[in-house]
Amino acid sequence: MTEVSYGPHRRQKMDIWWPTDGGQKRPGVFLIHGGWWSSGDKKYMTEITRSYTELGYTVFNLNYRLSGDAAWPAQRVDALDAIATARRHAARWAFDPDNYVIVGFSAGGHVAASVGTYGNGVPGLKGVVGVSPVVSPLRAYQDGADTLDPLKVRLRDAAIRLAGGCEPKGRCSRVWASMEVSWHASRGDAPMFSVHSEDEFVPPRQSMALKSALNKAGVNMTVRSVPGTVHSSPLYRTFGVADEVQRWISRRVSDTRSDR
Repeated sequence: MTEVSYGPHRRQKMDIWWPTDGGQKRPGVFLIHGGWWSSGDKKYMTEITRSYTELGYTVFNLNYRLSGDAAWPAQRVDALDAIATARRHAARWAFDPDNYVIVGFSAGGHVAASVGTYGNGVPGLKGVVGVSPVVSPLRAYQDGADTLDPLKVRLRDAAIRLAGGCEPKGRCSRVWASMEVSWHASRGDAPMFSVHSEDEFVPPRQSMALKSALNKAGVNMTVRSVPGTVHSSPLYRTFGVADEVQRWISRRVSDTRSDR
């Protein structure tokens, strides 16, 4: 494992893990931690990083600027810059720059999905996985307005901070539009897989709107829901979820044909 800077900010760093059994190019997995866009750290993803390395992937475990460091779209910019750095130096880490996926958790799932719908496709990106992804900050803003659920209220406040401290109206409407993943769906986007608990504070309907938009653009998306309320990494550790995610990733990186 090595830590590499992909930009000048202290948060613009990633841990890189890769198998050391020869120079064969490996498919890549980029991991993006959660934490309300305002907290969290790649160190909490170490166990998951190790598991993908053991499966034979080159793994890039990202930190990125938090909402207290910079407003949106800095987080998406950082993920794209990390990917560009990894692709530029692919041979150093036995990485196939044209064969990788992104896996994001909670707020990191929003960043991952935003990369997946950036422009008309990101070179080499074969798929995006979101675990409890907040794919609609605007929905989170609305859901947190008239509720006694403290987690929904907190997520609403977190979305406002991500937008630079302003609500989705007037001069801030443009940044909120940029944050809405489904509004940027296009035919060249990467296929996606999303998993939520049925009764968590980031409900499956967050991903269903994105699925509808991607399907209209001709892009496949699978939305999986499981019973319960667990969120993000604890959901990933729920029986069967990690295995299903890993199988989906394996199909994406081993099949270079497009199913879009």
